[in-house]
Amino acid sequence: MIRGKVKKRMDRIFLCTVLIFSLILGKLGYEQIIHHENIMEKAMELWERDFTVAGLRGSILDKNGKVLAQDIPSTSVMVVPAQIEKPKQTAKTLAEILGADESKIYKTITKHVSTQKIQPEGRLISDDRAKKLEELDLPGVYLVQDSLRHYPNNAYLAQVLGFTGIDNQGLAGLELQYNDILTAKSGSLNIPFDAKGHNVTLYHESYEAPGKGLDLVLTIDSYIQDVIERELNNLMKRYHPDQALALAMNPKTGEILAMVSKPDFDPNHYQQYSKDVYNRNLPIWMSYEPGSTFKSVTFASALELKLFDMFKDTYYDKGYEMVGGARIKSWKAGGHGQQTFLQVLENSSNPGFVEISRRLGLDNEYEYVKKFGFGEKTGIDLPGESKGIMFKKSAMGEVEQATVAFGQGLSVTPIQLVTAFSAIVNGGTLYTPYITKAILDPITQDPLLEVNPTKKRQVISKDTSEKMKYALESVVANGGGKNAYIKGYKIGGKTGTAQKAVNGVYLSNEYILSMISAAPIDDPEIVIYIAADAPKNDVLYGGTVIGPVLKNCYEDILPYLNVKKTDDQIPKKKMWLDLIDIQVDGFIGKNKDEVKQEGLVFEFVGEGDKVVEQLPKKGTTLSEGGKVWIYLGKDNVK
Repeated sequence: MIRGKVKKRMDRIFLCTVLIFSLILGKLGYEQIIHHENIMEKAMELWERDFTVAGLRGSILDKNGKVLAQDIPSTSVMVVPAQIEKPKQTAKTLAEILGADESKIYKTITKHVSTQKIQPEGRLISDDRAKKLEELDLPGVYLVQDSLRHYPNNAYLAQVLGFTGIDNQGLAGLELQYNDILTAKSGSLNIPFDAKGHNVTLYHESYEAPGKGLDLVLTIDSYIQDVIERELNNLMKRYHPDQALALAMNPKTGEILAMVSKPDFDPNHYQQYSKDVYNRNLPIWMSYEPGSTFKSVTFASALELKLFDMFKDTYYDKGYEMVGGARIKSWKAGGHGQQTFLQVLENSSNPGFVEISRRLGLDNEYEYVKKFGFGEKTGIDLPGESKGIMFKKSAMGEVEQATVAFGQGLSVTPIQLVTAFSAIVNGGTLYTPYITKAILDPITQDPLLEVNPTKKRQVISKDTSEKMKYALESVVANGGGKNAYIKGYKIGGKTGTAQKAVNGVYLSNEYILSMISAAPIDDPEIVIYIAADAPKNDVLYGGTVIGPVLKNCYEDILPYLNVKKTDDQIPKKKMWLDLIDIQVDGFIGKNKDEVKQEGLVFEFVGEGDKVVEQLPKKGTTLSEGGKVWIYLGKDNVK
């Protein structure tokens, strides 16, 4: 009886043991056969060490496809601390090759981590350094693909483009604004290691290819940008202003064609510059009193409301106007006397604009200032835009109303002024300015997104715009903008000389000199604004300092835009100080002693008695005192 019970118990234990063993075998079989891939995947995750392979950040291009910023494939150093056999020797070798601190390298390569980058010294190393490390084949030291952000034009367009940080992320400018679009998906090289950090040769390395960011096409025209950068560099050298800026726009669309801030910086080496330089894109950030350039806005508003006939109606400028107990003076002692309202604009008469502000009235003046976009951001697709400062209407008294009319008491940004001026000359339409033209697929270069002009509102009528174009051309021909006049090219504009204000106090002998312009004024292709902050010179007038700079810009830009010269131009009023225009004669084929022309200076180049070439060519118009280069050769040279 007892034996039978024992036998049954033993049978049960045996069956349970067999069952348990069968379940274990079944589980092992399931994991090894059915669930094998999942187990191996988890194991590989534990064994593998990831080496990041940087993708190529998208390029930034100008409107014609010229590269403004791009990634260049480079090499960086990564270590697997567990594989380093001689840490002290390895640290010494790496420090010598990378030009780094040995103790710092030692701390990096002895960290208790699976993989470790050596940075910044080991990031984006030169080909020579990479070759030396490759030849040494140090245990635990790996070279991985990385990318270097490169700006081929150096300082040109610097504040607009911005720059990237150590991990190629955008930190300023367009690089920051469009970081998500430009950023590329990183790839990886996955190498299996055992628990001690040694390579597991049984399994192969795996590679995940990196991606490429989308390309950004700008509205910037590199040729126009280069010309304006050159002229602002010359302005900085000649007048040494605290800072200077320029902005060029297509008035028919709102496209930004050029944008310049001085002082500038090289984004390839941004660490060497002050934040005050690289974080301030002056054309959209700087806010200041515009001075007389703002008179174009006031004048257009009054014309729109038909408050005067600019050719027939007159105003007598006695040298001042009394407003609310304050005396507002004319820049000319004794005033300009009897003037048409067109001459009020040409002569930039402050008392005349006090009269215009009275005719406008506070409500109309305030309404049009707001309509033209002042007191709010323009919406340009760049970081750091300011909105300027505009009085609240309730805070404007008689004096504030008068001073705003001629550009004092309010603060505007260059981008606001250029956008408003574009509306004045383009038929009356206010556009949203923009600098991004398209986003492209990096492989096919097909557009994924194209940006079209955005109309905000109609500010003035086409008829008023036509009148303003004539008035602005007359300012360049007969008024303060004469130094920007070019024979054959119809240029319109308005100068500005604004006393600089800091913390509400006007500084003595410190001015912001500026000029805003458009050409060809009868059908404008481009608006250019240039301003210099506190130039160090004796002649403190926008027309005198900025006018010649604008003229130099237009002499190169208008032929590039295929603008043809015309005879249908308001003739320039001659002043006794003005230089005469002289048309250069032809001298090729003449003897050296026959090269003479009154009013011109000649410089001879080469040996011989016969003229074989001349610059400029016959028919070119020079100002009195202009120079002609004469190239000489022998008599038998044809």
